[in-house]
Amino acid sequence: MGKAEVLADALADAYNNSGLIDQNRALLRAADEDVASIVSELRPIINWTADATRTFGKTQTNGVSRPTGSTDANLGVSLDLLLYDFGRTPLRIESAKETVLATREGLRSVEQQVLFRAIQAYMNLRRNSQFVSLRENNLRLLRQELRAARDRFEVGEVTRTDVSQAEAALALARSGLATARGNLAQAVEEFRAAVGRAPGQLNAPRSLPALQGGIEQSKTLALRNHPDAIQVQHEVSSAELTVRAAEAAMKPRVGLTAGLRVGESMNDSDNSRSGSFGLQMSGPIYQGGLLSSAKRRAMSVRDQARARLHSTNLRLVQDVGNAYATLEAARASRTANQEAVRAAQVAFRGVREEAKLGARTTLDVLDAEQNLLDARTNLISAEVDVYIAAYSVLGSIGQLTAKDLNLNVRTYDPAAYYNMVKDAPAELSPQGQKLDRVLKALGKQ
Repeated sequence: MGKAEVLADALADAYNNSGLIDQNRALLRAADEDVASIVSELRPIINWTADATRTFGKTQTNGVSRPTGSTDANLGVSLDLLLYDFGRTPLRIESAKETVLATREGLRSVEQQVLFRAIQAYMNLRRNSQFVSLRENNLRLLRQELRAARDRFEVGEVTRTDVSQAEAALALARSGLATARGNLAQAVEEFRAAVGRAPGQLNAPRSLPALQGGIEQSKTLALRNHPDAIQVQHEVSSAELTVRAAEAAMKPRVGLTAGLRVGESMNDSDNSRSGSFGLQMSGPIYQGGLLSSAKRRAMSVRDQARARLHSTNLRLVQDVGNAYATLEAARASRTANQEAVRAAQVAFRGVREEAKLGARTTLDVLDAEQNLLDARTNLISAEVDVYIAAYSVLGSIGQLTAKDLNLNVRTYDPAAYYNMVKDAPAELSPQGQKLDRVLKALGKQ
């Protein structure tokens, strides 16, 4: 392991190195572009066409066959502009905006998941590092006990059984150390995956995160602030707008059309020019039930979103309750194990002194030492569990983000890209060129 670091360092690197966060940022940019795509439908649509045609044949006059033919070239420009469609396109734009807001909350939820995984990886690595140190110390102590047992056996103070018991305890300690080292290696790999780099020397967190209010207040806050709840709320709004847009799709639409066409004949140098301008109204008569099916589908999606909002709220309230229950249990376990370590230390010292006087057997000493090892192991786990549980409470109420934790990182602005594309800029416009530079900077082109 390298230089010493604190939990905030690991969380900052997890935020900066997360491929999952980058993935969901790209997903958000795609949702932003959906708004731009629909907005473009309210703009003039201008297309050009060009064609060149060669005709050929033969004519026969007085028995003489002569080839005939001509070459014509045409160039045209057409314009189409939607004037009114009973609100269908504006409704689709509003629905896409709600999807953008939902996707932003999805990004915030992913951010919480990434940071909580990093917290677990950090604390579990500390736990397993301490386990290895504890096992190594225990192994050294058992070696001393084995040497003492053999010395006492040589002078007839103990039997061969006592030596065998010490040897068995030493063998089990070696096995336990090997297991602890294996768990530590796995914890290091999990840290690499969660944080995006190798771990340094991990320092213990200075204090628990601040938890304001009680469980009931936290449940209320979770329903108002948790990204999962807000995300589904926007999805419900988007689905309701989609139903209204599907209803509007059954109504007529009014548009403006215009065109200009220029033609030239290569053979006789004749030129032609024509233009057109007019209003066009169109509407569905029969499409095989397509529009009705689209409306029913939109209504089903809306109903599914409403039901998911209800189940999400229930889950979030339960998650808050579970997080607080886990935290309280971890705190109680830590307190109990602190007392257990104190008592086990006293007992071990007493048994070892009594064994020197012949009042205790080697097995009594080994049992007392094992009890002390178990108590210290449980205390280490309980202390780690308290920190993980405390951060789990923060996550359950939606306050486990880089901003909430005040991490030393450059936070991502989810509205920045949307503000650049919301007006559907063309590629060659100044705004479009700026977008092109942004995407190249992101390494997406």
